[in-house]
Amino acid sequence: MNNTFRKTFLLLLFPAFVSVANAQLPNEKFGKPSTLEWDYLGWRGAVDADAIILCKTMKVSYQLSDQVFYNSQSSDFGLGDLSDFGKNEIDVSSILVKYKCQLRTKILKPEGVGHANIDITLYNVDATKDIKANSDELTDLKIKVFTKNEKGKVEKRSVNTSSFVQERVDDNYVVLHVVVPDIQPSSIIEYQYDISSNRPAFLYDWAFKESIPTVRSKCDIEIPAILLFNMNVPIHKHVKSSVGVGRLTYDTNRPDMKKGKSCSTNHYIMVADNILPEEDEIANFTSQIVKPYVAPPAYMPKGCTHLKVK
Repeated sequence: MNNTFRKTFLLLLFPAFVSVANAQLPNEKFGKPSTLEWDYLGWRGAVDADAIILCKTMKVSYQLSDQVFYNSQSSDFGLGDLSDFGKNEIDVSSILVKYKCQLRTKILKPEGVGHANIDITLYNVDATKDIKANSDELTDLKIKVFTKNEKGKVEKRSVNTSSFVQERVDDNYVVLHVVVPDIQPSSIIEYQYDISSNRPAFLYDWAFKESIPTVRSKCDIEIPAILLFNMNVPIHKHVKSSVGVGRLTYDTNRPDMKKGKSCSTNHYIMVADNILPEEDEIANFTSQIVKPYVAPPAYMPKGCTHLKVK
């Protein structure tokens, strides 16, 4: 095979390879990188990157307590009927917002090892300013590093998650700087953590575009219909969004209510695939409560998003 023919053959083969690879990516199942992810070097336009985000997801759900339904206003609102619940006062302390965040990054070059680190923005009130305020709680932070040894066997190690550095950016927010040591080219790093928040009127922002190519960025949010948000979803060729109606089941020990009650939800899914850093500007996903009457949330400082890859 002469050099001219070989180059032509490779140029014809590359689009086919990318097409097959994209058909099997992204992999949203965390815990074990797929065989394809080990071989994957990116799509056209991303093959020269120092590192690549294979998958980045945030799932938001609400947890209701039966105490929510003790309203202080006199009305005809029935205990088993949530259709008019927005007309009543809500005990926000009985509603929890649960976040589950996951991120998988692959290091491609020695220059890309710094992209194994992430920053997590967390609502954390300065106790010297307001000792009564409740901060959000970050739990179950797990970091795993996958590498292949000289024999091609995958080795996995866990990273000590107590070594992050906390930086206060204002009275309401801190940024957790998480640094992963001993990273080498071809390493795959997985993050996973949960956040519990008792601020049902607030949702963290979400950034679809990062400083390195991203195969998939997904935001999945299911909100009880008793809370109405303005959802500012980015309009962009790479962002696909949908909204559907779901159900949220909750249990109660109250004798006048049966277990397994449920309420309607609005289910939002936003997905962006194959995003390059130099892509046309993609706005962050943002939201704002509009109904019912609850305390306005504290918004994140300008330039901060919930999860940012360094």
